[in-house]
Amino acid sequence: MSFFGPFVMETLSTLSTLFVFLLGLVALAIAVMFVVDIMQTKDAVRRNYPVVGRFRSLFSTLGEFFRQYFFAMDREEMPFNRAERDWVNRSSQGKENTVAFGSTRNLTPVGTAIFVNCPYPTLDEDAVSAPAVVIGPYTAQPYQQDALIHISGMSYGAISRPAVKALSHGARMAGCWMNTGEGGLSPGHLEGGCDIVFQIGTAKYGVRNESGGLSDEKLREVAAHEAVRMFEIKMSQGAKPGKGGILPGAKVTREIARIRGIEEGKASISPNRHPEIDNNGELLDFIAHVRDVTGKPTGFKCVLGAYGWLEKLCVEINTRGVESAPDFITIDSGDGGTGAAPMPLMDNVGLPIRHSLPMVVDILVRNGLRDRIKIIASGKLITPADVAWAYCAGADFVVSARGFMFALGCIQALKCNKNTCPTGITTHNKRLQRGLNPEEKSVRVKNFAEKITYGVNLIAHSCGAHHARALKRYHVRIVQDSGLSVPLDELYPGNHHSKTQMIS
Repeated sequence: MSFFGPFVMETLSTLSTLFVFLLGLVALAIAVMFVVDIMQTKDAVRRNYPVVGRFRSLFSTLGEFFRQYFFAMDREEMPFNRAERDWVNRSSQGKENTVAFGSTRNLTPVGTAIFVNCPYPTLDEDAVSAPAVVIGPYTAQPYQQDALIHISGMSYGAISRPAVKALSHGARMAGCWMNTGEGGLSPGHLEGGCDIVFQIGTAKYGVRNESGGLSDEKLREVAAHEAVRMFEIKMSQGAKPGKGGILPGAKVTREIARIRGIEEGKASISPNRHPEIDNNGELLDFIAHVRDVTGKPTGFKCVLGAYGWLEKLCVEINTRGVESAPDFITIDSGDGGTGAAPMPLMDNVGLPIRHSLPMVVDILVRNGLRDRIKIIASGKLITPADVAWAYCAGADFVVSARGFMFALGCIQALKCNKNTCPTGITTHNKRLQRGLNPEEKSVRVKNFAEKITYGVNLIAHSCGAHHARALKRYHVRIVQDSGLSVPLDELYPGNHHSKTQMIS
């Protein structure tokens, strides 16, 4: 004991001195923060409650985390709740996704879709695969597709290279197409060997000339890739109708700058519309030009707000001839997503897909163009019920971006615009990208597409339809203010199903 006594005493003395020193540092730090807080004039809370007021900012930042993991119920979160995210996560991992005891979904809110099951559902042996749809019958290279769910536009730049590679390989395995988004065609898009829809944004990334206009030469170069099957002219998107794309400078790497044809390291802001397109006639002229140069189906993407212009567009098409029509129209939802958008546009501008999709289909029916123009539905359609509703409403195809992001491992951290995505999906930070293995995630992409297809067919067979594209508006009812539901075909009575729009 006599041997260790001095050592113990010396150790305790050292620790005591260290503790006093650290305590002094803490006191000094608090004193500095106190002085800084009462002297600054930008934050009233910190000025009136020095040091303590700093906790408000900390708790506000952490509140998002605590709500998601500890306090929010399964069906409460926005834009996607935990039940939806968990369904996608389990599906993409190929796990069993049945539930026990009873549904946690409230079926009484206005707008809820309730599918009308048939007393004599379709037997498995009577079920058939959904027939293929032909897009662009007047083009040199029409495109034929039968898949029910496809990957919507996500630009390389907004999402990372590993994410693009995973989506490309997954799309090939699932037999669906992948939309490039407005950021141009990258090697990652082509690597997987899937079908590609090339999106032409307002800045013409990937097909622009030195002045920012459309380059026919570059357009031909893109079209020369056999994998590029269609061209989509982006008029607007649901998260920011009336505003162009926003890519922060931190995300404009050397490679992205080269692919897009812009300056490295500088934020890239797209025009809020195509300068060449100022009316319906110019829209049809632009579509015709891209189609003539590429020889491939060409359509446009928009979020619907005003819709009188669409009626007039149909009149113009019928005047020129049906071959002048866009080969497809992609309808995005006013509650769509993006990497970065102004809150006023994201929250309050543009019709949700539940309103706009049936309206667009009915406008085409009234003008005799439903067979000619195919309809692609987009916007928060990430579960079988969402997708089945879209087919009931009259869609030919459904596309999803955020559904496939969840399949890649997205945890809805809401950091898409900060280059700090913790899952590596929307960041170009190499350290964070390490967590995203394209080989493993591509399988999850395939699994998600297959589970969606299986679930939609499950609903179709329950309703007595032999396949998903046989779903009609009377197969789904929509809950009203009274608490009662009415068939969708009573809300939108347009005869949207044509006998000739599909092939066997």
